[in-house]
Amino acid sequence: MEYTKGTIGRVFTARVDHGDDLLDELEKLAKGEKIESAMFVLLGAVGKAKLVTGPKENSMPPNPMWTEYNDVHEVVGVGNIFSENGTPKIHLHTAAGRGDSAKVGCMRGESEAFMVLEVFILEINGISASRVFDSTKGFAPIRFKD
Repeated sequence: MEYTKGTIGRVFTARVDHGDDLLDELEKLAKGEKIESAMFVLLGAVGKAKLVTGPKENSMPPNPMWTEYNDVHEVVGVGNIFSENGTPKIHLHTAAGRGDSAKVGCMRGESEAFMVLEVFILEINGISASRVFDSTKGFAPIRFKD
């Protein structure tokens, strides 16, 4: 395990409106505000989304198993923002429910807001970290810089 410590910097409260793409809006906010390190929580509803719900097999690098929904689901989520190749990268895991059905996974690709999503972002100051692609793992984990 590696770790670093920092402090909470700016705090943002954002509203993502009906029809907006959640992941695109978060990336635009991070670019516009020059957020390099942050964590966030969100709640609301999503009309359609794509999720990675695990690897197809227990191997590295993983071959993702995809799930999508095209009807409204209530969601809660937690995620982070770190730069990858100089661009903010959103990593968001959500739990989404509709009726007796629940879907949990890493939201990627399309993510259309239904009515409204509320997002609370806590910027992290005093750390130097970014995402660096690792071909053996098949993704870009957080790397801490000295």
